[in-house]
Amino acid sequence: MKLRDLDEFSTKYKQLLEHELRRLVEELNAPAIIKESMIYSLEAGGKRIRPLLLFATLDAFGTNPENGLAAAAAVEMIHTYSLIHDDLPSMDNDDLRRGKPTNHKVFGDAIATLAGDALLTYSFEVINKIPSDVASPEVKLNVIVEMAKAAGAEGMVGGQVADMEGEEKTLTLEELEYIHIHKTGKLLRFSVLAGAMLAGANQSLLNNLSQFAHHLGLAFQIQDDILDLTGNQQLMGKPVGSDTANHKSTYPLLLSLEGAQDALQTQINLAKEYLAKTALNTELLLEITDLVASRNH
Repeated sequence: MKLRDLDEFSTKYKQLLEHELRRLVEELNAPAIIKESMIYSLEAGGKRIRPLLLFATLDAFGTNPENGLAAAAAVEMIHTYSLIHDDLPSMDNDDLRRGKPTNHKVFGDAIATLAGDALLTYSFEVINKIPSDVASPEVKLNVIVEMAKAAGAEGMVGGQVADMEGEEKTLTLEELEYIHIHKTGKLLRFSVLAGAMLAGANQSLLNNLSQFAHHLGLAFQIQDDILDLTGNQQLMGKPVGSDTANHKSTYPLLLSLEGAQDALQTQINLAKEYLAKTALNTELLLEITDLVASRNH
């Protein structure tokens, strides 16, 4: 039976994901401390927006969302590794993540670094676990290549570098957009494309979904910038105002709060326009798009 309600859909597939993430780490033949550190951050909670986008994209094609379980686990591992490393003293030096002490505060800098390394490398092995009746070797390889690009120097890592280099500077809107597209947007885009590739999408659908995800990723990060200024620390599970404290350029800083809210709505509207071009059953993807715009944490 298809689930049409986003809350019900999210609950079902988040539960499947949580179980799969723990199972995958527990089955590793590795030192207990590194597995404990990996699970600590994987189970810290969060919106699971990337896996949900992947599952909802499969649903839009009328394909069983469970076909994306391995890919969803892999992308969440990459996202979690990036958070562990972002929180380190050499990066953002944060003490809280999702309302809990950050990984390095519990396990120390060395184990936290290695836990991030382990999650990143394991994610590619996990992608390879996609069953042969779900994806051909060629499709699986294409998904792996897309994930590597999204996570690496041309994607998330490159965005993080630009973000750090942009501290103490007033960036142009174009420079800020580059950071957001790469640091956050590329992995969101991968999540949508992975679902589409596993569903057998043609190039036209991939192009439109890529543009949908591009604008959704920008909207997601603009809302992050807004929440860093206006959010509730208890709801967000981390200190607010860290962008200002770290002297980072943000959409509210460059455009004013009202200008940032207008930019957010523009990106949401563009995302929906490209989604409409697919002629797929995009009800859940539309609900996720609205959730990105209205979220408070």
